[in-house]
Amino acid sequence: MKKLLFVILLAFAGWKMYTEKLQPQTPTITSYGDSGTSQVSSSRVTPTPPTPPKPNFSCDGRQHCSQMRSRAEAEFFTRHCPNTKMDGDRDGIPCENDSRF
Repeated sequence: MKKLLFVILLAFAGWKMYTEKLQPQTPTITSYGDSGTSQVSSSRVTPTPPTPPKPNFSCDGRQHCSQMRSRAEAEFFTRHCPNTKMDGDRDGIPCENDSRF
């Protein structure tokens, strides 16, 4: 019985934390007496999205899917290197039939 009560209490606490994070934070408007200016402050700061790392691939003459190590490498080669033979139907997705990726 104590275990069940503990699990219910833990689930309630988790649900409460989850719903608090989902609620949008409204900005607070503060007035400063006679100056007539108001300041808007928000407790939520939106971070800048991280930039994706640049791939360390270079055109070295490889042309076929069997020579690639990853899907990202195949995509890099089809976009940046000449004479690749990895996109047979020319839809922009290289190595579609390769089961390794």
